[in-house]
Parts: sequence; C-alpha cells; structure tokens
Amino acid sequence: MSKKSLILPFLVVISLAFTGCISNNKSKNVAKVDVNQTEKPNIIFYLADDQDVYDYGCYGNEKVNTAAVDRLAKEGMLFTNAFTAQAICAPSRSQIFTGNYPVKNGCFANHTATRPNIESVTSRMKNLGYEVVLAGKSHVKPATVYQWDKEWEPVPKKDVPRDYIPLDSIENYMKTAKKPFCMFITSKYPHGKYFDVKNPDANNLKFYPFNEHKKNDKSYIKSRAGYYRSIAEDNTQIEKVLEFVDAHLDENTLFIYSADHGVSGKFTVKDIGLKVPFVVRWPKVIKAGTTSNQLIHYTDVLPTFMEVAGEKTPKNMDGKSFLSILKGNDIAVNKYVYGVRTNQNILNSEIFPSRMIRDKRYKYIRNFNSLEVVEQNLTGKSNVDYFIRRGANKFKNEPFEELYDLEKDPFEQHNLAQNPEFKLMKEKLSEDMFSWMKAQGDILDERIGNMPIITPKGKKGFKLDQDTPRRKIPDSIKNSLTKDDYIIIKHW
Repeated sequence: MSKKSLILPFLVVISLAFTGCISNNKSKNVAKVDVNQTEKPNIIFYLADDQDVYDYGCYGNEKVNTAAVDRLAKEGMLFTNAFTAQAICAPSRSQIFTGNYPVKNGCFANHTATRPNIESVTSRMKNLGYEVVLAGKSHVKPATVYQWDKEWEPVPKKDVPRDYIPLDSIENYMKTAKKPFCMFITSKYPHGKYFDVKNPDANNLKFYPFNEHKKNDKSYIKSRAGYYRSIAEDNTQIEKVLEFVDAHLDENTLFIYSADHGVSGKFTVKDIGLKVPFVVRWPKVIKAGTTSNQLIHYTDVLPTFMEVAGEKTPKNMDGKSFLSILKGNDIAVNKYVYGVRTNQNILNSEIFPSRMIRDKRYKYIRNFNSLEVVEQNLTGKSNVDYFIRRGANKFKNEPFEELYDLEKDPFEQHNLAQNPEFKLMKEKLSEDMFSWMKAQGDILDERIGNMPIITPKGKKGFKLDQDTPRRKIPDSIKNSLTKDDYIIIKHW
C-alpha cells in the first residue's frame, strides 16, 4: 500500500474530528435548527408603543437616549419613509399581522377585532415551517385568527411605570429553539403612564413645529420628560434582547425594530402619527449603515416575511415585499401609502372620519365631516344630527381638504388645497384615493352626505350617546341612538 493511501484516511478522520469540535463548541451558544431549514432565518420584530419617529438619535433627536435603536441603525438599514395606516394601537398591529389595511382586515377602530375569516401571520408562517411567537402586549383579536404557537404576557417589574417584556421566556426560547421562528416582541413602552421626572428642564427636550408652542407649558414639559425617560427604559429592554440574539442565535437572524405609531399625532392622519421608525438588521444580507428612502408600509411586513421563507405574496393581500431593498436593490415598492382615521368607538368618540393618500412628496387628506360640509351631512333626525354637528365642531380647525408638499413642508403646516397651482395634483390624488377606498370596501366614499355612525353589536365598545371617562353627554340626548341609526360592525 502506498504512503498516499495510508495518509488519506488519516486526514479524513482528523478533519471530521475537528469539524465535530467546532460544532459542539458552537452548539453551546447558538440555537440549532433542522438541517433542511438552515437557509431560513429566524425573524424577530420588536415593536415599541406610542413613540414619535422624531424621537430617536438615529432620526435626528440628539437629546433622547435611544442607544439600542441607534446601534441597530449602525449595524443595519434605516428606513426614512415607513408608515402605518392608522395612528392607534389595534389597527396598527392588525396590519403587521395580516398584510392588509385596516378597513379591509376589519380592525379600523381601536379595541376592535379583525374579520374572522382573515389569515394572519400565525397561520401563514406556520405553513412555511416557522414557529410564531408573541412576547408582550397583544391588543389584537379574535384568538381564532391569531393562534400563536407560544405567547407570553408582559411581566410586572418594581420601580418602573409599566410592565416589562418577558425577558426570561425570550432568552430561554432563543437558547432552545429547534426550528426557525418568527417572534414578535411587543413592548408596553414608552406608552404612558410615564416616569415621574423631578424638576424637568425644557432645554433637555427637542421641539418641532407641532409642539414648540408648548415650551413654557410646565405640565407638557413634565410629561415629555417622563416620556423621554420611558424611551430610555425601553432601550434597556432592547439591549437585553440584542444580548440574547448575539449570544444564542447566528448571523442569519432578521431583526426589525419599529413603533406602532406616533404619540403626538395619535388618532390623526398626519405624519406625526402615521410615520414610524423602521430599522432592520440582518448581518448575512444587509450592508451595515445603509439608508432607504423608499415608501414602505406595515402591510408590507408579512409579505416580506413570506418571501424570506420562500413564498410569494398572496394576490388578495395589500402589502408588497421589500426584501429586494434589504438585499441592496433600492427600488420602489409602493407608489402610494394610505391612511385611515376613525374617531368612533374610543373614549373621546366623535364623528370625524378622515382618509389620506401620500406619495414621496405630496399628501392629500379628506376630512369627511368638516364644518364646511356638516350641513350637507345632516340626516333630518335630531338625535343623529346632534352628534354629526358635535363631531364637526370638535375638530373645527380641520378643513374639508388638505394638501401638503412634504418636501418643503414636512410638518404639514401649510395647506395647499385651495392653491390653484396644485389643482391637478389634488384631483389626481383624490381620484386615486377614492379608487383605493372602493377596492378596500370602505364605508365612506366621495359623496358628501354619506356620514355613517358605526358601533359594535350589543353593548360592546364606546357608544356615541353614552358617557365615557373622557367626555360627557347631555342628559337630554343620552341613550337616544337606536340600532337603526348605526351601521353595526358585527365582527367587532
């Protein structure tokens, strides 16, 4: 036998032993997945609660502590034009989980359910070989639509104003995962109740055109200082999660950070409510320190996850995958993004619905029950008309139409709707918005005088003609609306 034939088996044995040592060493730190699943990344989506896009270091606010999010931006990709369609909790989350806009998925008022026949991320990603996990705040229903493989609620913590995300459960799961997972970590921060900051200083806060008039408002300064402190606390949580990811998972981990909507524009269709932070880290795919200015939307999240897992976007889904952007191809995904405002079925319920359409530069808003058109919206029923007038007067400073050049006026301070130079732009955006609304099955349309009053069935929800902790109804009109006066949304 030749020397060469003796040496080859020896080298093979040495090579296998060396490989085994590497594998055994790595298994202590990195959760293994099935061999046939190794190309599918683990997916983590961290969602903060009620935080303005303007209140991050990586988005230009040097006075707030967002160290963890800033780190993600340095290590991944920051999006400058990411949006939700509705600036309130449940409708915003329902878009992420279903890939559909609020009216289409059925959850277009807070505290309401999606349609029972909707397929959500839980079933779609399970079918693609993923475990789907919710760790933290839920705020979506029904349970038949959102069937999480594992779900852990927020946990109490001393000396802080809000419950924490379930850090122990999150770490233990990352240590022991045996297959690809899609985990939503949903924080209750920085949503109020905020920290109580003693002797707050306005010089430690950053102001913008929408709040600079409050620089001398002591109550606002105290609240804002507490909000900044709560943001810092959330970054402490994010830092712990990133420690877990770096310790137990490999580089084929897609990590997204966002916040469900802005707090300063809550319940509006202004960018201070609808524009969201969106930062993505994926070391094996994304070049560190990159930025995209393309329009993306919360409805695009699920299609992106599905494409990552090897599946095309279903034809009946509103969203579109932005995976190509993550891979470095900075191409347009959406021509427009849209917005919805429903002021009914909330603590401050009023009849004042709005819809919005926006491209990269221009934005059009229709406020369907403005004072300009309220008389045309009246029904002849005194009890119904009381609430229609009340809604219009509550928002008396908001006109029927709004148009903004966001390139020149990013904070929407100068309404161009009546400027004849922008007549064609307004008409084009309006036409395209109503076309989208029709496709969504919206209860509103271009007709003035179509002013629906909506409610869940039975005693559910906040009724227009009943007191809530935040508003009082005169006794003479209290409990005067009947089921014939409402459009009843049965699945709510």
